[in-house]
Amino acid sequence: MSRSDGSRHTRNFDDKLDAILARRDELQSLLSAAQSSDFSSLAREYSELEPVAEAIGLWRASHRELKDLEELSQEATGDPEMRELAMQERADIALRLEEQERALKLLLLPKDIADAKSAILEIRAGTGGDEAALFAADLLRMYQRYADLHGWRMELLSASENDLGGFKEVTAEIAGSGVFALLKFEAGVHRVQRVPVTEAGGRIHTSAATVAVLPEAEDVDVDIDDGDLRIDVYRASGAGGQHVNKTESAVRITHLPTQTVVAIQDEKSQHKNKAKALKILRAKLFDMERARLSAERSADRRDQVGSGDRSERIRTYNFPQGRVTDHRINMTLYKLDDVLSGAALDEFINALIAEDQAARLTEIS
Repeated sequence: MSRSDGSRHTRNFDDKLDAILARRDELQSLLSAAQSSDFSSLAREYSELEPVAEAIGLWRASHRELKDLEELSQEATGDPEMRELAMQERADIALRLEEQERALKLLLLPKDIADAKSAILEIRAGTGGDEAALFAADLLRMYQRYADLHGWRMELLSASENDLGGFKEVTAEIAGSGVFALLKFEAGVHRVQRVPVTEAGGRIHTSAATVAVLPEAEDVDVDIDDGDLRIDVYRASGAGGQHVNKTESAVRITHLPTQTVVAIQDEKSQHKNKAKALKILRAKLFDMERARLSAERSADRRDQVGSGDRSERIRTYNFPQGRVTDHRINMTLYKLDDVLSGAALDEFINALIAEDQAARLTEIS
């Protein structure tokens, strides 16, 4: 970057900060005169901007300190001791300024409106037959324990089990604050290497399960026209239903514009199955819209971490060596049991968040 480009970049950055401070001040005035119908949305915007404004204040104060010390060091040319003290303090402030600037830029990163939401978790057995289904059950338990550690609530919405206690596919709701912000990094293909319980010769097999994580949508997030839905009811049957019965309690909903299909047959009640199916359908449509908007915003850039590509192999769980490797960041932990218990899963997720932030920071640096 040339000096002129750097100066222009600095001016643009300062202009952006000035605009944020001006909007914060404007919101203060608007809140003092707001009607009750407007107050909530204004207060929410203000609460989001206030931490940014505080960070701007700290960053600019450090800039002023640095400038004052540079002037002092120049004036103290005849006083070596004073000049040395000024230079040392200048170095300390420069380091603090660097940290403050990074923190400020993190606050300026575009927020994913879905991050604060609960999530719909889908796990499907992939290659590997019964062993893949057993691994899907292991992943479900891992996320259950992880949810417990974070104080979230997990509820099964639908499940299709095999005869060994594994899952061909399973869908669950994980409710709590900030669930999607963490679990979205789990989307993709999880691979396991171990000796299956069904293997008599002791050979290591490789199996896989696919994880999808969808932000749970509310009525205000997705407007579904009843005319766009085809709802079919039928009798629950086969190993997929926990409550196989002779009544037409199973529900299949098709969203005609997108041909998205959700089928639920786990409950005895048709009403409950329909409610669960609509919840999953709403999450799928919301996720599709988010993906469309994201593609428009970043047509020239593929996300480095957490792309959510369900065909992407993201992690391998190697039982013989007791290790877990995340292939997106080339990170390996020799803590297989701790990862599967949920206790060490945050080590991967925190590293993925840091990598994602670093990639996005390059866009505003």
